[in-house]
Amino acid sequence: MTEPCRKCWWKSITLWVNALAAALVALEAVTGKLQPHLSVNLYTAMSIALPVINAVLRVITTQGLKL
Repeated sequence: MTEPCRKCWWKSITLWVNALAAALVALEAVTGKLQPHLSVNLYTAMSIALPVINAVLRVITTQGLKL
């Protein structure tokens, strides 16, 4: 049986979006310098948009990942 086509993990848009989000959350947690520069509406919109973006990326994903 042939193995399904898989792409390298570093080509995954889903992983990159989540890595960027995690980096920004960590930066905010450590420094507290992001939120003062963002309006409350933008900060809230970003917290709502991330799960939506993840869901969309998961729906359009057609390949598995390989290390």
